[in-house]
Amino acid sequence: MSPAASLSTVAATLRAAGCVFAEDEAELLVSAARAPEELALMVERRAHGLPLEHVLGWAEFCGLRIDVDPGVFVPRRRTEFLVRQAIGLARGGPAVVVDLCCGSGALGAALATALGTAPTTVSGTVSGTALGVAVELHAVDIDPAAVRCARRNLAAVGGRVHEGDLYDPLPAGLRGRVGLLVASPPYVPTEAIRLLPAEARVHEPMVALDGGVDGLDVVRRVARTAPRWLAPGGHLLVETSLRQAPGTVETMERAGLAARVADCEELGANVVIGTMPGAPVAGPKV
Repeated sequence: MSPAASLSTVAATLRAAGCVFAEDEAELLVSAARAPEELALMVERRAHGLPLEHVLGWAEFCGLRIDVDPGVFVPRRRTEFLVRQAIGLARGGPAVVVDLCCGSGALGAALATALGTAPTTVSGTVSGTALGVAVELHAVDIDPAAVRCARRNLAAVGGRVHEGDLYDPLPAGLRGRVGLLVASPPYVPTEAIRLLPAEARVHEPMVALDGGVDGLDVVRRVARTAPRWLAPGGHLLVETSLRQAPGTVETMERAGLAARVADCEELGANVVIGTMPGAPVAGPKV
């Protein structure tokens, strides 16, 4: 079978299975497969509902190829907006970055690459330019599968990945030093889980989706404890939904942070940003 015929056949199979972007997915699968047998297996897995990123073994995020193992939360394109917001808040000098509920480590990888010394292309930043900031990166997840995946993704940027519940496994020496604390926590209300696409509901870990009755259980825990870890003038950035943004702002303000909402209509993204009172510690100009 010619490559063109193979591509057409794969696209037709995916379209029949309900894949909206069948042609684009077919191109990715045909390019990734090393043999016809492997292609057939990949198409079968995708047609049966496995997320494309799990079939391929990677997802594109902020211009980076992020390893995504089966059963690990797939980074969403809307979360790139949080990365852009965090980059805009970064100051000159060494940066201590903590990524909670890190999943595959995509957020930390994108931030360390954009802020660090290696040239890169990250959505929303200057193409081919990094900011030249020394980054100390820590990432945390409670799911062992996510931790294993994140360790691979963050090895190249020198990130340390800790297994445990939110702040519990972080080194005590980070208290009061964190400049950027980012989190894409589970924020789907429990009763809304059943409304999610099967790709997420069946193939992604519930611990990465279920945010409790109103979706803000983990968000509250993140915000309440953030002031113990943030440096003066440091920032907490949390992804949430439009409906949950006011509650997230209130939670951050109760914790003593000055909070505001940033949103991106194009990506359907909402990020609540909380800032720790106090003047930031000055760093060398870059």
